Amino acid sequence: MSESDPLLVIVDGANVVGSVPDGWWRDRRGAAERLRDRLAADGLPGHPGPVEIVLVVEGAARGVESVPGVRVESAPGSGDDHMVELVAGAAGRSVLVVTADRELRRRVTELGAEVTGPRSVRPA
Repeated sequence: MSESDPLLVIVDGANVVGSVPDGWWRDRRGAAERLRDRLAADGLPGHPGPVEIVLVVEGAARGVESVPGVRVESAPGSGDDHMVELVAGAAGRSVLVVTADRELRRRVTELGAEVTGPRSVRPA
């Protein structure tokens, strides 16, 4: 990774939102927007360097807009498949995927990404 390439943080929006039973299922889009806003405000807690944050949304949360500090990508199909494509396309960069999904964790680590759980960006 060069100085010009900040850590790429790919956030599994559905998995992170679903990690806390706070009624998110009643308003999936609103829950994704609240997560986006928290990421924009807090970045990646505990990581002092620059980061590029990509929040991947799917289903009812599609269409959430990007904001300064967080690029939101609406997965055209499976959110997991889209995140794997993002990791594969980031060759040569350090990538951290935020998810608790075991299968997704396996797929992205095979491509060289690091993984961390939802609590790293959304304390319970």
